[in-house]
Amino acid sequence: MAVPVEFLPVLIAGVPAQNNTLYHRIRFCVGDPAALLELPKAGGRERVLILRDIEMARARQHARADRIACPKDFAPASGLSGDRETATAQAAAECLRRAGATAVRADRTLALSFVHELRAAGIEVRYDAELGVRERRSKDEQEIQWLREAQAVTEGAVRMACELIAQATAGAEGVLKTSGADLTSERVKAAIDVWLLERGYESHGSIVAGGPQGADCHHDGTGPLFTGQPVIVDIFSRCRASRYYGDCTRTVVHGEIPAEAARMHAAVIEAKATAIAAVKAGVTGEAVHAATSAVIERHGHKMGLPPAGAPASYCGMVHGTGHGVGLDVHEPPLLDKGGPPLVAGDCLTVEPGLYCKAVGGIRVEDMVIVTASSSMNLNALPEGLAWK
Repeated sequence: MAVPVEFLPVLIAGVPAQNNTLYHRIRFCVGDPAALLELPKAGGRERVLILRDIEMARARQHARADRIACPKDFAPASGLSGDRETATAQAAAECLRRAGATAVRADRTLALSFVHELRAAGIEVRYDAELGVRERRSKDEQEIQWLREAQAVTEGAVRMACELIAQATAGAEGVLKTSGADLTSERVKAAIDVWLLERGYESHGSIVAGGPQGADCHHDGTGPLFTGQPVIVDIFSRCRASRYYGDCTRTVVHGEIPAEAARMHAAVIEAKATAIAAVKAGVTGEAVHAATSAVIERHGHKMGLPPAGAPASYCGMVHGTGHGVGLDVHEPPLLDKGGPPLVAGDCLTVEPGLYCKAVGGIRVEDMVIVTASSSMNLNALPEGLAWK
């Protein structure tokens, strides 16, 4: 009779600097391959971390593991490969073999190199789609504090960028100017990058998209910005120390706000407030998205991509309501069709938006932490279109 998957040893492996599931498990960052094995033992599990020998001393001080080892400690009879990833995989398989394991539970990030060595050692690999996902979703108090700090810095960058745009001067043909030069999306993104760098953060591709470009929800933005057009400013920055992300969007209009942009903005703000009010543990991501959709449609707008041949006046919300945030800027769960039940500790964006080729895009995004009965909003930034 097969052992139930939850009772099997666990293997999570990869480069902790790149594999956030492994990093989250051990809270220790290195740039070489490592493997964490959780072996059943009386009264619980022993966590064995296998990594490069020169990292062992630091790992003993900082990694969340019971035993620190290097590949040589678990060299198979045939010897270790000269390739570090392969050697780590061989050692992981040998560690399991010595522990008497015939099967192991693995997550969605496990590389085929590890699967190959496990199978060569006669160890069955049992896939657990939720391994690592469950643990990363429910943020602990330390993670929530890191997220709060990351969002505060990200908000500061959004404010700086929106004020830079709002306080520019309008030149010929409505092109915005600062310091005697055209204010472009590229200049604003460069200012964001520098602002974040000075505070120990790094940008991972900010969006500064004005006018028609903003009608494409993921257009990065390029070229001059213009007065009287909405500009989406979406910044997702990562703290270099904690490795956690902030994610915040606001929309700014320089000069007079077009009536249709104001109408779109009112619908987006109401949808965001309604969605946040719907967030609590046990509610599905699909239900939160449905609450957003109801507001958008009640205001006379559409849900979904424009059909072929749609006029430039087509105005709709083309994406889900939000997503999880943590060590990655996009994590489970989704606030969209098929979105799962929320759990206490989920960190979510709530970011309804409306997009119209004739006007541009309007998106406003907050980040919230799910609690048992509601949610905690990490944002304090104004929501309006005027930023002077």
